[in-house]
Amino acid sequence: MSRRLAPADARQALADALSAEYAAIYAYGPIGVRLSDAERRAARSAEAAHRARRDALVLQLSGDGGQLPADRAGYALPFPVTDRAGALRLAVEIEERTGAFWRAALPVTSGTERTRALNALTDCAVRATRWRRAARVTPVTVAFPGRPR
Repeated sequence: MSRRLAPADARQALADALSAEYAAIYAYGPIGVRLSDAERRAARSAEAAHRARRDALVLQLSGDGGQLPADRAGYALPFPVTDRAGALRLAVEIEERTGAFWRAALPVTSGTERTRALNALTDCAVRATRWRRAARVTPVTVAFPGRPR
């Protein structure tokens, strides 16, 4: 994960998180088709969680009359997803990347916005751990979720 500049304010941090949520939703399409049964249901659940966060952010950010980052028609995946192993690897990466944007929002938010950012970071970290466990990656947890490596 590359280093990013810290967001200047809460609005920018939440707009960045919204862009990350867009990308996560897109990624779960190629992920889900390479999984089966319980893992596919977990991918659907993950996509639904990202959609819910996207929708809440769109409502909040559009409510103050500001400009929303645009969703793209497509996103470049970091590597081809051709099998279950690639799908699980991408799921881990997507959750880690999305979590990093929520982590970046913590220092510039307060109150309910900070709680939302912390809950989203926690959700991404837990989901990344579940995907690592499914992929039999060790260690299954990371010390500081969302922190650039």
